[in-house]
Amino acid sequence: MMQQILRDMFVDPELLAELNEEQRQILFYKIRQEQVRRWTECEIWFSHLPLSWSPENRKSVQWLQGRDGEVWVWVMGDAPGDKPYEMIVKELMEERARRQAQLEAQELWIFQQSCMQSILYQFFSILPSILSISSFLVRRSKEADEEMTRKARWARDEYKRQSLRAIEKGHVAGLSGHFQKQSHRRHSTFIEPSVSPVSSNEVRPRPGLQRAEPPLYRPAWVRTPRPNSREMVILWFTEEQKPKQAGYERNSNAIAPWFHGKINRLVSVGMWGSFLVRVSDRIWGYTLSYRTASGFKHFLIDASRDYYSFLGVDQNRHATLADLIDFHKVKE
Repeated sequence: MMQQILRDMFVDPELLAELNEEQRQILFYKIRQEQVRRWTECEIWFSHLPLSWSPENRKSVQWLQGRDGEVWVWVMGDAPGDKPYEMIVKELMEERARRQAQLEAQELWIFQQSCMQSILYQFFSILPSILSISSFLVRRSKEADEEMTRKARWARDEYKRQSLRAIEKGHVAGLSGHFQKQSHRRHSTFIEPSVSPVSSNEVRPRPGLQRAEPPLYRPAWVRTPRPNSREMVILWFTEEQKPKQAGYERNSNAIAPWFHGKINRLVSVGMWGSFLVRVSDRIWGYTLSYRTASGFKHFLIDASRDYYSFLGVDQNRHATLADLIDFHKVKE
């Protein structure tokens, strides 16, 4: 270490801070000796140069002489008006810590900005899908309303024509029963009032129409590539998975003990090796949470097609969710 310091003529401030005063003076003395030795060698080398060689146009170094005629030496912290060496080292360390904190704060700000940009990008990427689904549902609702209005208008006109024709022939009672059968076959949204039989000589006012309650419109189920909301996940599970008996015991109407539906919780109180399956909010499928000795592991089950399989290297396909669970329980 001493040879390296004498060769480089440099002392690391941290190393210098660990030395006591006596060791520092010895180190400075050794450095001073090395400087004098180098200077002496240089002087001897110049003395052997030929007289024709002139250093007039060359750069040279002249040592500052002190009052005693020796080379002037300044020891950091010992000269009048200088700060103590400990204070200089402390200021250097504080400056280094300040720069490090500033650099870390700048890196944190850049990371937060990138996260915010990623969130905004994801939001604006799914926004067209949400708007398209909304416009599709509105269009389907409008088309259904127009279809019901058209059928109601046709049924009203048809009833008027048949009623006038029956009144002219005097068969109002028979026509009423005949029209009721036709209206049931055409799924009309209107009902006709009950007409009591009258004699052919009795003239009754034209019967009116009573509007029935329109059926509740239910929009068609449209599945996007990925779930956009928890409501869509619930609708997907209700429309597609419940008819497949997902979450039930095999060949039974009892719900499996490992299935927790849409409850978003972990196997916090279970022992090692316990697991549960719940509906996932990220994919059209489920999440299997498995308790290990070190914590929890989560696996995604793909149910977007006509089979169930784990996402990843396991490509085994199963017809039902219970088959997948039983297969891996036996396999383990």
